[in-house]
This record gives sequence, structure tokens and C-alpha cells, in this order.
Amino acid sequence: MKIGIIGSGHIGGTLTRRLSALGHEVTVTNSRGPESLGDLARETGATAGTLEQATDQAEVVVVAIPLRAVPELPARLFEGRIVVDADNYYPQRDGDIAELLDRSLSSSRWTAEHLKGARVVKAFNNIQAQHLMDNGRPAGAADRIGLPVAGDDADAKRVVMELVDALGFDPVDAGTLDESWRQQPDTPVYGTDRDADGVRQGLADARP
Repeated sequence: MKIGIIGSGHIGGTLTRRLSALGHEVTVTNSRGPESLGDLARETGATAGTLEQATDQAEVVVVAIPLRAVPELPARLFEGRIVVDADNYYPQRDGDIAELLDRSLSSSRWTAEHLKGARVVKAFNNIQAQHLMDNGRPAGAADRIGLPVAGDDADAKRVVMELVDALGFDPVDAGTLDESWRQQPDTPVYGTDRDADGVRQGLADARP
């Protein structure tokens, strides 16, 4: 697939490496511009591009940036796209966002409201980058890690779940974007590398 990755930090950089290695046509961008991504592009074979280039014709766009920067993204570039929200809300980094502090909204619903028209799916937010890089396993492996995937669009969710599987993890349907708070920081599945059954139990055990 043609995949755009917004953000070249721990998760964005890791997904650039892993998805390129799987043969996808990846364009990665960040806030510092394509010239800052030369090493990553040379290492992976991905294209270092602008935000416009990363989203243009992309079948999937991964957003892996500090949450506070999401409102700066031009929503028109994401309209109709499958957008994988790999972000987390950290108040100490992102500042006070009232709807997220009182948990009246999941962070992915907040993102979807900024990127109106995008088909937002929550994934890759609960796993450490190094584990995402190194710990993929073949289907059926006893030590395969499960990853929760939440979204409102069934077809978009299916596409993202297939990517999760191809990367070596068991995709677990985590419900809608409004239910995606169950995989946010300070929940049982956050950063815990559970198997698929463990992820399902952790999602069920999560409390607001």
C-alpha cells in the first residue's frame, strides 16, 4: 500500500522501518522538514516528504505526533483517508485539554473531531516502540503480543487490523473510537504486552 507517516519519533520512525521492510511505499514527514529525514530515508528506502506529499494518494496515514500538534494539521489533507491515530494524551507534555482531562472524550474522538472526514482508527498507541520493532511473531506463536484496534468505520478497522497482523501482532477489536479510552495511558493494556486474550480481558477490566 501507499502509506504516509506523520511524525518520525519513536513510533513514527519504527513504523517507517517496519512498513517499508514489508514492501509498502512509505512517505514520512515531520515538523522539521524532509531535509531532516535523510538518514531515515536512506536506511529504510522510504521517501522523506512534506505533509502534502505524505498524504497525497495515501491509502493509510499514520499520525504519530504530540497530541497538542493535531489541531495544526489541515483536515482537508486527511479527508476520506484511513488515519491511524497512534497518539496518546500526556498532560505534562500536551498541556491542559479540558475534554481530555475530565475524560469526557477519548483522545481519538478528539482527534477525529479535528480531522473531520477522516476515517480514524486507534492503534499502536499502547506498545513501546522497541517492542513494536523487535517483538513481532508469526501467527499462532505462543508469545505473540495482541494489539487493540478501535474505530467506527468497519472497513478502515479491517485494513488496520491486517497491517497489525502483517507486522507480527494479533489484532484485537477494541470497539469504537468512544471506547478507545480503554487502551489509553493508565489502563491495563497500556504498555503491558499481553496476548490477545489478555488484551480482551484488559479492555474489559479498564475503568474510567
